[in-house]
Amino acid sequence: MVDHDKIQQAVRMILEAIGEDPNREGLLDTPKRVAKMYEEVFQGIHQDPKEHFATIFGEDHEELVLVKDISFHSMCEHHLVPFFGKAHIGYIPRGGKVTGLSKLARAVEAVTKRPQLQERITSTLAESLMETLDPHGVIVVVEAEHMCMTMRGVKKPGATTVTSAVRGVFVDDAPARAEVLSFIKG
Repeated sequence: MVDHDKIQQAVRMILEAIGEDPNREGLLDTPKRVAKMYEEVFQGIHQDPKEHFATIFGEDHEELVLVKDISFHSMCEHHLVPFFGKAHIGYIPRGGKVTGLSKLARAVEAVTKRPQLQERITSTLAESLMETLDPHGVIVVVEAEHMCMTMRGVKKPGATTVTSAVRGVFVDDAPARAEVLSFIKG
């Protein structure tokens, strides 16, 4: 549960600390708006992405399943500024255990809607799939632009960070891994 009052007090204090007047017309409702926004953008804090893979279908399919270009936004846990991008998730089912395609997108939402690191998003998604579906292999690629690099510090807009996590057959099977990466790029 999000403590709206505490967030509102903190936002007022931040506004005062940077030399702003939290009582001026444009800022009067800002603490309330920020509290509501934080409740929304951090709603994944108490969600387990594995919950989304509880629904499993039996399907005689042991070939690649890939959902790419799953848009997301998250908040950098180091600076509490946004980063955003796309996640690509592929897996090779084992024993006919497949999950709904939308469940992959829902797992991305559960993992990204919390203070986060891109590296952790990538590995958490891969591990969650491995633990719940026991597939032959999983590959997760996440591409994102980080506002902490765009609007502060090095100030390099457009720089994209790419992280990947490979599990199972994708670790040792370079041609299979290359095939998935070609689908992601294509």
